[in-house]
Amino acid sequence: MLTKPTSSQALWTPNATRAAHCHIQRFINELVADKPALNISDYQQLHQWTLDNPEHFWQRVWDFCGVVGSKQGQTTQLGEAVWSDVVPARDTVWFPEAKLNYAENLLDYGSKNPEKVAILFQNEQGHVEQYTWKLLLEHVSIMQQWLQSINVAEGDVVAGYLPHSPYAVIAMLSATSLGAIWTSTSPDFGAESVIERFEQVKPKVLFCVDGYQFGGKSFSMTDKNSAISNAIESVSHVCTVGYQHLGQSDPSIATCSQINTDNAINIEWESVIGDFQSEPVHFHRVPFNSPLFILYSSGTTGKPKCIVHSVGGITLNHLKEHQLHCDVRADDRVFYYTTCGWMMWNWHVSALASGASLVIYDGNPVYPTENVLWELASRTSVTLFGTAAKYLEAIEKNGFIPSEKFALTHLRTLCSTGSVLYPEQFDYVYQAIKSDLHLASISGGTDICGCFVLGNPISPVYRGECQAAGLGLDVQVFNTNGESVIEQRGELVCLNSFPNQPIGFWNDDGERYHNAYWADFARCWSHGDDVLMTSHGGMRFFGRSDAILNPGGVRIGTAEIYQQVNQLDGIIDSIAVGRTHLSDEKIVLFVQLSPSTVLDDNLQHAIKQQLKTQCSPRHVPSEIYAISEIPKTKSGKLVELAVKQVLHGQEIKNKGAIANPHVLDEVAQFAHTV
Repeated sequence: MLTKPTSSQALWTPNATRAAHCHIQRFINELVADKPALNISDYQQLHQWTLDNPEHFWQRVWDFCGVVGSKQGQTTQLGEAVWSDVVPARDTVWFPEAKLNYAENLLDYGSKNPEKVAILFQNEQGHVEQYTWKLLLEHVSIMQQWLQSINVAEGDVVAGYLPHSPYAVIAMLSATSLGAIWTSTSPDFGAESVIERFEQVKPKVLFCVDGYQFGGKSFSMTDKNSAISNAIESVSHVCTVGYQHLGQSDPSIATCSQINTDNAINIEWESVIGDFQSEPVHFHRVPFNSPLFILYSSGTTGKPKCIVHSVGGITLNHLKEHQLHCDVRADDRVFYYTTCGWMMWNWHVSALASGASLVIYDGNPVYPTENVLWELASRTSVTLFGTAAKYLEAIEKNGFIPSEKFALTHLRTLCSTGSVLYPEQFDYVYQAIKSDLHLASISGGTDICGCFVLGNPISPVYRGECQAAGLGLDVQVFNTNGESVIEQRGELVCLNSFPNQPIGFWNDDGERYHNAYWADFARCWSHGDDVLMTSHGGMRFFGRSDAILNPGGVRIGTAEIYQQVNQLDGIIDSIAVGRTHLSDEKIVLFVQLSPSTVLDDNLQHAIKQQLKTQCSPRHVPSEIYAISEIPKTKSGKLVELAVKQVLHGQEIKNKGAIANPHVLDEVAQFAHTV
């Protein structure tokens, strides 16, 4: 039986030995050793120093984390950021004379430790693969040679329409080793959605799979691959992985289904592997601020924005987040349940740069049972387990207790992101998974391909809170007057510049980029999250600002409602939006019910009573409806804005960005209900 703390409290504090051996403590020790006059003994003091000394901090991150690259020309000094009070944070240029290569940084450890394990992979069919660093380098070399043979070079775009797998990692490393730009999405995206994304950035090469399996069902990709390659004229070559029947002993079954293309040359992955011999990988170093990744906004209310991230910004920031915030070490085993259509894929793969092994799973995380990810974590000695908050909520709801079945001896850190991690899930993690665990609720996004707030392994974890703002980030909470507040709800903003700011949007003159992040408040980044900063520097999240409910003029975060409603028996998930009514707004709640549950008067009363007593009368919905599923994006995020638009009779322009768009038809039947 799980017990529930009655108030916000520290659920975990690292013991002295653990804190003393963390990367971040070593970082502090080295800093103080160089500058004995500094008074830095805890995270808050270190964080303040990074704000006061931004250039010095990021230079130390470069050195401490072992970035591979040339500093200013061939001299010993690192190119400094162009930084002053006169230059707006938006326009700061970091390390203008430094050069590096992302793939080189990810593969450097492996070149010195070739026989150690780089990737441990399992998919839903039970197929298992293991790559040593030597084998990974050999495959990157071969794929790099093929890309060179078809004239892929710096600045070209290479696209992956792939499941998270060694093939996606190898394709990305091969492309970026040449200075090319990588962009990807996952096979569950429909052809129209993929075309809408990739057509904007004009990829030269498309990597794809012939099919995949999810939830016990097999899905052929042949038609979608053909449609995409035919629609995007820039694609000159398509390389297809025989993935659908991976591991089949019958060669005839394992052969790729041929796709039909009018303008592209088709080749199978295995054919490329057989056509070239491994040789040393060449790494083409590019300027720090050159493009590396193109990521996409969800696109649920319009055409997806193509967000361009830099080589140096991604490399430096991911190293900071992995080593200083998550204490990722060489030979650790890092697992994150993600797809190639979510920025957490890019974040996960970057763990190679710290010498860690990637543990990868492709498939349904609860099929055939909830055991699947935890069995993998136990068998592969995972040290960092990453997942979505919704996954933890779901397995808690099902009464699954991993610690009863798996020892998880090596697990030190659990990361959660994607949505708000409720206080009850904090309790669940410590009572059902592991008591001595650094639980890091992290939040940032595709916009920065990183985190604004996240964990740190030398401070307590408080119930219901992200631990702290990231090092080097002046994250604050602004009220509607643009004033910084503590213990009050407001907008998450970042007042200073940071290396992993996007370069901008693809094919944008800067106006869309400025309006997306810099227009709300003068001279600072506005992220669009409704948050509260606590007196000890933690952050509580209430939902996206554009999904805030406002009945009777009272601001209500949707996460406050979900936290209460989703714990009720018979309710799997929920989504709340506002319906304009006269000059006010009323709350409309949609619930997904378990098969044996009916939305009768008793359940409606239970929902309203729970919200009234645990929140306030303002939180009580005016209307409650049952639908078959809760509408979400491909990465599992709720789409409140799309539901609100449908409820008001507005057209959704981009249903392809939604994982289950048919549910919006169910919502539409309530569009005119009063």
